[in-house]
Amino acid sequence: MQLLRNKKVLITGAARGIGKAVALAMAKHGADIAFTDLEIDDKAKETIKEIEALGVRALGYASNAASFDQAHQVVKEVIREFGRIDILVNNAGITRDTLMLRMTEQQWDLVLNVNLKSAFNYIHAVSPHMVKQRAGSIINMSSVVGLSGNAGQANYSASKAGMVALAKSVAKELGPRGIRANAVAPGFIVSDMTDQIPEAARKAWTDMIPLRRGGTPQEVADVCVFLGSDLSSYVSGQVIPVCGAMQT
Repeated sequence: MQLLRNKKVLITGAARGIGKAVALAMAKHGADIAFTDLEIDDKAKETIKEIEALGVRALGYASNAASFDQAHQVVKEVIREFGRIDILVNNAGITRDTLMLRMTEQQWDLVLNVNLKSAFNYIHAVSPHMVKQRAGSIINMSSVVGLSGNAGQANYSASKAGMVALAKSVAKELGPRGIRANAVAPGFIVSDMTDQIPEAARKAWTDMIPLRRGGTPQEVADVCVFLGSDLSSYVSGQVIPVCGAMQT
């Protein structure tokens, strides 16, 4: 069953990692996919090929999601190619972890701009089109640290908390026009990045998780498919942790 058949999706930061998993999962459910990344390098081109192999259209755009003008230009181009945008996934994000006493203004500004301002940029750009359609699903990729905070990640945690509040506010503003907005909050997700963490540190993390394991990008992607589909037609303004009960 293809839950997103003929839907048009735009995902930021989707050449790799969780964003790529979301793109592939939605493509498997019949959606045409447009995505952005800072550059369309070999990995991004491979992602395009993998999406197209599923029998749907794939578009990749080199774009800085933190740029208001570039975000609007990408949306304009996607609308020209696809005719509409049904689902927006704000996934672009970075970390610049350090303790507050050592954090520079640049580290704070960079993380807030890429993680939170980018979501504003794209929501601002797609909203007029979704309002005309009187339909749309906006998904912000938050994090469990946006719900609980985390030492050494004040900038990242603040940006991800902002993603939750942004989704809730947009849900209230645009709900009367048939537009839904939600946030997904992944916990400890196994990835190339976490594979580089020492074994002892990874075990310490998983020991804190009631399911006693890290999650996978696919498990995050599956929740995004649900939120983009009609299965969640009455779900809006919510945050869904994908964390194995780490955040309860």
